[in-house]
Amino acid sequence: MSVRLRMRDALPEAMRARDKAAVSALRSTLAALDNAEAVPLADTAPRAGALEASPVGAGATEAARRELSERDVLHVVRAEADERLAAADHLTTPAHADRAARLRAEAAVLLRFLDGGTDEDALGT
Repeated sequence: MSVRLRMRDALPEAMRARDKAAVSALRSTLAALDNAEAVPLADTAPRAGALEASPVGAGATEAARRELSERDVLHVVRAEADERLAAADHLTTPAHADRAARLRAEAAVLLRFLDGGTDEDALGT
């Protein structure tokens, strides 16, 4: 099973377990994956126009999305984990110790998915 599917399957489990770090990490990483699939608008694309010239019908305004390879997915997940670890390293004052611990816990959830762990391993259950 792909990393993305395992993450999607793990999200409801994390929600049922009320694991805030896992829910936060999974939601934001799945959103980052969705954003990575977005296709940038061309500079030549019309930004506005007459209402009569607008597309009509189901799906007429849908834009094609890029397909991420498993390698691309792993890269995004790794970047999300690295971002959390870097932010945690910058929070060195005792006042931010709780936030740094939460960021490290979120990174640990993501890293377990990269290591090929099971959903239960990723959630710490």
